[in-house]
Amino acid sequence: MRNISNIRLWIGVLLLVAVIAAPFLTPLQKYLSIPNEIVTFNSDIPLELPTLGTNVEVNSEEEVIQALDSSQFQTTKAGNDQIIYELAGLPVKKVNVSVLDDLKVIPGGQSIGVQLHTEGVLVVGHHLVNGKEGELSPGEDADVKVGDIILEINGDTIQEMTEVKPYVEEAGKNNESLQLKIKRGDETIETTLHPVMDKKESEYRIGLYIRDSAAGIGTMTFHHPKSKKYGALGHVISDMDTQKPIEIHDGTIVKSSIESIDKGNNGTPGEKQAKFSIKEDQIGSITKNSPFGIFGELNKSITNDVHDDPMPVALSHEVKEGPAKILTVIDGEKVEEFDVEVVSSVPQKYPATKGMIIQIKDDKLLNATGGIVQGMSGSPIIQDGKIIGAVTHVFVNDPTSGYGVHIEWMLQDAGIAIDKEEQENKAS
Repeated sequence: MRNISNIRLWIGVLLLVAVIAAPFLTPLQKYLSIPNEIVTFNSDIPLELPTLGTNVEVNSEEEVIQALDSSQFQTTKAGNDQIIYELAGLPVKKVNVSVLDDLKVIPGGQSIGVQLHTEGVLVVGHHLVNGKEGELSPGEDADVKVGDIILEINGDTIQEMTEVKPYVEEAGKNNESLQLKIKRGDETIETTLHPVMDKKESEYRIGLYIRDSAAGIGTMTFHHPKSKKYGALGHVISDMDTQKPIEIHDGTIVKSSIESIDKGNNGTPGEKQAKFSIKEDQIGSITKNSPFGIFGELNKSITNDVHDDPMPVALSHEVKEGPAKILTVIDGEKVEEFDVEVVSSVPQKYPATKGMIIQIKDDKLLNATGGIVQGMSGSPIIQDGKIIGAVTHVFVNDPTSGYGVHIEWMLQDAGIAIDKEEQENKAS
């Protein structure tokens, strides 16, 4: 019995050693290095593939994928297929391959002024009305909350703040209530609000602070030469009071000129100071405000005088740690190229913000801004001749570093990305 126990013990030890050593065995390491799926653009073919030290057999549809050797394949058109790895004549690994149509866009870098018009009017606060009894404003009595969007009053659509006052005055004079239709998140709510005479102002009030627009500056990321669609900022625009994303009705982007820069320090983000006129120098519309930026169409041609030719884009798994460039403005309207480093990048199968971390390495940019500052959001990141993403957020405790978003998610929200499901439908 004792000998049997010893044998079992040694067998257990040997199995444990085998399990620990297995990851260090070259064949297993090679096997683990082979991905389950490869997504790439036509222009990136031929593509280097990891090998098992043996021939790669390719199961392919005619004219889609042809085997070149044990580490390369090529395609004659966009499509989907599989590569089968064999070892000693037995299939050991299947890799799904999706080859997308080539896509090129023109990088931006220009400073832009942004004005958004909200869907309805946005409630950003409450205030007491002089002469009303109780501790709540009329708006609070009606259960209107900060962040609500007033869509209709008495059945009429409301788009601007100036449209609200006539309804309030008329209802107050007639001692009537207002019937409000409100959007709260994904819900639509109806409520009744009774205006109250403010004895100090001698006007009827509803006790709500409202807003119908927002303005600021950012940076153009890219535009598509054929469709004129563009993407900018790389992150959603939120209301400064409610801190909630602004649901927009429409908007405008204009040319902007940087006049000065407040440098960033540890704990205090810097900021670009710019001037622009919404009535003049309009260059495009805004139709979407999403977690990945603002999007719309240009109505005027724009240039950056640095990279004005269409440039290919990189998918998230193609981004590498190492040197890169950004395009941005630190003086006037002049777009310049600056050195940065991609510190880390996360390959993403699904849309997500903060896909990479970058660090500013350019002395000129560091001396001018201290690093990443407000207004730099949207500055395109370029690596190895491809647009890989855009600058989005700064690290508050280290203004030299911040987050970036992968370009494919901005392209998707702009409506110019090649849909992978669409590619699969084309190939089937």
